[in-house]
Amino acid sequence: MAETMGRRKNRKMAQRRPQFGTRCLTDPRQVFQHNAWDNVEWSAEQEEAAQKKVQENSQPLPAEKQEEFDNRANEYWNDFYTIHENHFFKDRHWLFTEFPELAPQQKPPRDAEENLLNGEDVPSTHTDTEFPGASASYRILEVGCGVGNTVFPILKTNNDPGLFVYCCDFSSTAVDLVKSNPEYDPSRCHAFVHDMSDTSAEYPIPDHSLDVIVLIFVLSALHPQKMQNSINRLARLLKPGGVLLLRDYGRYDMAQLRFKKGRCLSENFYVRGDGTRVYFFTQDELHDLFSNAGLEKVQNMVDRRLQVNRGKQLTMYRVWVQCKYRKVLAPT
Repeated sequence: MAETMGRRKNRKMAQRRPQFGTRCLTDPRQVFQHNAWDNVEWSAEQEEAAQKKVQENSQPLPAEKQEEFDNRANEYWNDFYTIHENHFFKDRHWLFTEFPELAPQQKPPRDAEENLLNGEDVPSTHTDTEFPGASASYRILEVGCGVGNTVFPILKTNNDPGLFVYCCDFSSTAVDLVKSNPEYDPSRCHAFVHDMSDTSAEYPIPDHSLDVIVLIFVLSALHPQKMQNSINRLARLLKPGGVLLLRDYGRYDMAQLRFKKGRCLSENFYVRGDGTRVYFFTQDELHDLFSNAGLEKVQNMVDRRLQVNRGKQLTMYRVWVQCKYRKVLAPT
């Protein structure tokens, strides 16, 4: 009973949560009335200052140092999750407002749907022994799942009996934390370790089997030269008509402007103090990555937000890119 009430509460929260872009600052004197403002326009001077700041700190580290960060990436992410465990990120309940594909789809299971179309009752030929979630009618994969701040809200909110969720991460420590969570249910979810930049590594899911792939602040952690092949590989997993959802760091985000000299690996690509890496995208760069993988644009937008610390009277400008790209339907 308590679990059912919790799921209802999560669904109601998702329904009430307004979409990004609905709270706009029209009077600068009101800036500290809320914690955040959407669609904040940058002045030409602000844009120029950001470009200058990036240029000042764009001298790349020596090649041998860059190679070291690349080779030890797994070690750095394991250390990150060992230190922070599940205390660093908050659950992302905003996902259902921005990406309704993650909410209940209210459609019959695949086999029941096919049987109705054929006018007969044919038993299912799919079994979970083929691959995890083989009998599911709706499959979601999150790449770069961390400790489950996307996966668990999906499992709580989406009670579709045909749903199966896959989640993977580069860090074995993160995946262990997902599996040890009391809300992890192997009958509805399969967590596994996977390096998305290693395109020779097999996913435990056949090609053309996924309805949704989710990339939330994960593509930016890859070396830019490995991004295209990684997206190409993910695109093969999607069914025709399936969608890839992304939210990631945009060019001149506050985090980029805060990097000091000695942290740049290559243009718009940096290493943090803990050894983890991050890239800052433009809309065009992401569009090229997805379209080159055979996906068509549904959404590609910049979310410029002004976050406010009302206690300290501070303002912080965030820039994120949000995308939705669909695999082209096979010709009839």
